[in-house]
Amino acid sequence: MPGDVLDALVIGGGPAGLTAAIYLARYRRNFLVVDAANARCAWIPRSHNHPGFPDGINGVELIQRMRCQAERYGAAVQRGRIVRLDRTSDGFVAEAADGDVWRAPLVLLATGVIDIDPGLPDQYESVRKGLVRYCPICDGYEVTGERVAVVGSGEHAVREAEFIRPYAGTLTLLTLGGRLTAGQHDRLVAAGIGLEQGRPLRVTVEAGRVEAFHFPGGRCLDFDSVYSAMGIAPRNELARGLGADLAEDGRVRADPHQETSIPGLFAAGDIAPGLNQITIAQAQGAIAATAMHNRLREHPRGRLREHPRGR
Repeated sequence: MPGDVLDALVIGGGPAGLTAAIYLARYRRNFLVVDAANARCAWIPRSHNHPGFPDGINGVELIQRMRCQAERYGAAVQRGRIVRLDRTSDGFVAEAADGDVWRAPLVLLATGVIDIDPGLPDQYESVRKGLVRYCPICDGYEVTGERVAVVGSGEHAVREAEFIRPYAGTLTLLTLGGRLTAGQHDRLVAAGIGLEQGRPLRVTVEAGRVEAFHFPGGRCLDFDSVYSAMGIAPRNELARGLGADLAEDGRVRADPHQETSIPGLFAAGDIAPGLNQITIAQAQGAIAATAMHNRLREHPRGRLREHPRGR
């Protein structure tokens, strides 16, 4: 209940947070997952590179399965958004937007990142419908031989286009008015990647795909698949408030046990540096939960939680 002192608090209910919950529950720890229900994973129409699902799996279904597994072992998951996290002499105190307060000696941040919206006209619900893709590592295979556009500018977009190029039949980088350096332009030419630096007037969606980008003068470019390469914005407000060390891209630095520069504060998933993949988030969640459990074993406080079947 709010106000109780927990063994640990997990902030975020995506793949990292729920994996940590499965482990902490099986370690019989008294903990809580506070989930704002904004996991990036939930936007995935179908992931085909997640091990164990040869036919792919929808992001929402994967989260539901993980939550069910955690709850089977006694994990508590509560809807809420943590808006403040402070250090105390014996750990942390967290406050939710609705005023609930929890205290714990250890906290795991699994808050993830936000994909920056390319701001395309008429692009409502495009990601949820699978019209715009964000992860070529996840689904580059699915666009093999297609006419592909990458939307973005700067080094990140150029590198994304270079990654996708071996899959695509044809590939065009749309910078939406952004400019490239001469060196970046030369790399696109060398890789056989087209370039359009104008800003489209509108985008049309037909037959379940982003069909065409309409530019001034009546020019029209059509594609089979579109990738956004606008970058990410880490949800790092809680870590920044505590003064945790951040990487150049704003993600929260963590050691091999996923502990940040703030003792007792852990970070896992996309909020921590590394490859933004579900499998990596799950691995980091398992590492963090085990490190937290071992920390608690070294400094025991009270009894382990009763086995859910032992009542």
